[in-house]
Amino acid sequence: MNQKTIAFIEDEPTLHKTLGELLKEKGYQLLSAFDGEEGLKLVKEKQPDLIILDLILPKIHGFELLKELKKDKETKDIPVIVLTNLESPNNIQEALSLGVKAYLLKLNYSLEELAQKIEELIEKLS
Repeated sequence: MNQKTIAFIEDEPTLHKTLGELLKEKGYQLLSAFDGEEGLKLVKEKQPDLIILDLILPKIHGFELLKELKKDKETKDIPVIVLTNLESPNNIQEALSLGVKAYLLKLNYSLEELAQKIEELIEKLS
């Protein structure tokens, strides 16, 4: 089975490190970006199999980044999992309307559960 590549676009260094290590242990190749601008560039260059995206990001907000990805024929079909603390129904609705595959609230999951959920989604999308 070929190794899946995940772009993790998140400005929280601790979460990056801990969730990133967990996903690497599970055999995924991880591409990291700490702001929206870097994330957009990374996705366009590397074409990952999956994007894990925080919405509250420096430079380019997560929603802007999603819109950019959906406009580009190279990146519009890459599945996106939103991982955020924004829990308003409007945010969830907007993200889903932009085609995200899952909207996960950081507060609702332990790291293990998060990694598990991401794995399930990757299997479903493969």
